[in-house]
Amino acid sequence: MKYIQRQILSSVFFSIIAFTIATIIYLVIFPVADWQVVLEIKLLDLPVLFFIPAVAVALGIIYGVISTYNYKKQMEMVEEALYELEQGRLLSEDKTAQPEELENVWRRVKNIQKQMSEQVKTAQKLASEKAIDQEKQVQKIVSQERNRLARELHDSVSQQLFAASMLMSAITETKQEQASPEAKQLKLVEEMIHQSQLEMRALLLHLRPVPLKGKSLQEGMQELLSELSQKVPMEISWTVESHPLEKGVEDHLFRILQESISNTLRHAKATSLEVLLIHRDDLVILRISDDGVGFDVSEEKAGSYGLQNMHERTKEIGGVLKVVSLKNKGTRLEVKVPLMAGDLN
Repeated sequence: MKYIQRQILSSVFFSIIAFTIATIIYLVIFPVADWQVVLEIKLLDLPVLFFIPAVAVALGIIYGVISTYNYKKQMEMVEEALYELEQGRLLSEDKTAQPEELENVWRRVKNIQKQMSEQVKTAQKLASEKAIDQEKQVQKIVSQERNRLARELHDSVSQQLFAASMLMSAITETKQEQASPEAKQLKLVEEMIHQSQLEMRALLLHLRPVPLKGKSLQEGMQELLSELSQKVPMEISWTVESHPLEKGVEDHLFRILQESISNTLRHAKATSLEVLLIHRDDLVILRISDDGVGFDVSEEKAGSYGLQNMHERTKEIGGVLKVVSLKNKGTRLEVKVPLMAGDLN
């Protein structure tokens, strides 16, 4: 309401000024000795005392419309800039060229952008330092424990599944009537054991997550997905673009990918998995999609520890994690991390 009142007052003030100037100009050009004569003068069939005020009011209205339109455009520019910042994108130079009337507002927008940029840089730097320190301090202990659990599973469950598979193969081969109901059931059991073997191999692979060990994020992802595609009965496709990133960012994105794939293997019952790593509009985007059973993202227990861990890793590198899942239609997980100027070199 304050803005509307200000625009009305400015239009009225402009009309008064226009009326005063027009009256002075008219009297200078057409001086009169008797004011009674002024009442009889007409312009465009209108008495001059009505014509000049009408023109002044019209000019005031035009001024008000133009100024309101300009103000609205300026507000739209500010709103667009704030939306870009909200999405984690940095404003380009052409978008930061501010109108003089909103210089203070744009100065604050620039300050917010600068603070956000510094916070993201600091968060990514701290994440890198934290990743290096933690990798040195706890990697050995975690690796030993994971290896122990994986070894126990391999020596017990995995070996038993292998033995059961060999036994079932021998039984089905010696079965004379291959078309009998018993033979079909035995074949089905053999396929189930074989499927369990593949799933166990996948679980063993993710129980002992492969660190990057000097590889780039792209190399690590391609190696992981290529090995996984050979061990599980699932159609796996990926598109991985190469972009240099901070070590902490690469480490967190790689761990998020491992955690997401592990959840998919254990819970999704999916037949296909698609992984995408791209760079768009100063953002690094990691997207993992499957066609599994999905889950209700509103339920706190749905993602359990794994999803919470991915959220925490994403926050540590200044990113945003979004999960979309529909029951019986699959799940899509997307991580967006803003790229700082130093990451593009």
